[in-house]
Amino acid sequence: MQFNNIPANLRVPLFFAELDPRFANTAAPAQRTLLIGQIAGSATLVANTPTRIISASDGMAAAGAGSILAGMIDFYHRNDPIGELWVLPLADNGAGAAATGSVAFTGPATAAGTLPLYIAGQNLAVGISAGDTASAIATAVAAAVSAAGLPVTAAVTTGTVNLTARNKGLAGNDIDIRMAYLGTAGGEVVPAGVGATITAMSGGATNPVLTSGLTALGDQGFDFIVSSLTDSTSLDAIKAFLADSTGRWSSLQQIYGHAFAAYKGTAGATASFCAGRNDQHLTVVPYNDSPSPSWAWAAALAGQAAASLRLDPAQPLQYLAVAGVLAPPIASRYTLPVRNSTLLYSGATTWFVDGNGAVTIENMITTYVTNNQGAPDNSYLEIETMFTLVYVLRFLRNRVQLKFSRVKLAADGVRLLPNSNVVTPAVIRADLIAAYRELEEAGFVQKSAAFAAGLIVEKDATNPNRVNVLWPGTLINQLRQFATLIQFRLI
Repeated sequence: MQFNNIPANLRVPLFFAELDPRFANTAAPAQRTLLIGQIAGSATLVANTPTRIISASDGMAAAGAGSILAGMIDFYHRNDPIGELWVLPLADNGAGAAATGSVAFTGPATAAGTLPLYIAGQNLAVGISAGDTASAIATAVAAAVSAAGLPVTAAVTTGTVNLTARNKGLAGNDIDIRMAYLGTAGGEVVPAGVGATITAMSGGATNPVLTSGLTALGDQGFDFIVSSLTDSTSLDAIKAFLADSTGRWSSLQQIYGHAFAAYKGTAGATASFCAGRNDQHLTVVPYNDSPSPSWAWAAALAGQAAASLRLDPAQPLQYLAVAGVLAPPIASRYTLPVRNSTLLYSGATTWFVDGNGAVTIENMITTYVTNNQGAPDNSYLEIETMFTLVYVLRFLRNRVQLKFSRVKLAADGVRLLPNSNVVTPAVIRADLIAAYRELEEAGFVQKSAAFAAGLIVEKDATNPNRVNVLWPGTLINQLRQFATLIQFRLI
């Protein structure tokens, strides 16, 4: 028996005790979420300073009303209200430009009603009185925009409401402006006599630089990283940050983490974008013609995924309904053949709209579709594979550190006294097999007999203090398809 604190040379009689908590620890490592987005206006968060958000409402206020980061906090919290949430606030790039758009009204209104104007997915529901002129309508709309905390500001020129994104950069181009999203079936109609010409948001340019912010994260772990930035420079920075060779997935860091982003575009544009990324540590959620902005899609779907993955990283994410984001009109949704043949084979995550109108995860995947030689490769395709690997790696690391952190190493065949605090490769091998069976019983791996047959544990040929292990595990799978041949009869 090995004591760490009670000395062997005691002559003072009787009872001595020391505590060893190693086998009592059942705590799981924290799986934090990090939202990367821009602050604006009255924000009190400090740019490039990672900050924990305790309350969603306080976090949104600290990020600045209408800012991209405030919106991300809102949509994430709707889907994952209990996860540990952090933010990486970004200041606008001084060289950037803010997107602009407008709504030009004509009148007067010939009947009273409610103007169903949606900006960034939020219905302003502006009251209109009979006889209201274009200028009066524009003034009322601008006041509603200012009161709603939207990601745009409004200014009136005669009968036109000029909208400007609160944040500079490309994301502002994704702010949607439309009338009567629900249509007449949903009771939304433009009051009689009122006309509106919408100019879509455009002109947003030059995103913030991520380098300083990512460096400021130090070695703090974040399993779920949601980025509002989808330009190549930003995603390349995140790719390097998480890389297998020198980043958080490297053998030296072992911090891990996975990035989520959203992309607005047609199926063809999305396929090209995702195939160009080819990154196993990135999930891209595509959408087109939705009233909700890109950062809302990224935060909402990542939040729903995170809530499930924390409970069981191997359980499939399919059929999880997402709160907050508004689905595109039927004509603009990706059809099943397009989702299957175009998006899922290009590294784009897919979703569908359920019977209640909710956006629902169909298959959340990574953008990894080819290996370094350009050949098709599905080894890292499923996001559940990545998070199951993290779970298994952390389990093994904890087991090794728990049992072998302060032991001596001998070669197989050496004769040892009991409780000598010495291990051999054979002892380690037996423990790894036992650990694998625990993982199998918990539903994270399978085929323990094949694992035991293929497991190799040996002393290094040149370093006598090192053990090398070949761990031939087989991860658990997810039920994706249920194919049935219906051979019916008519009698």
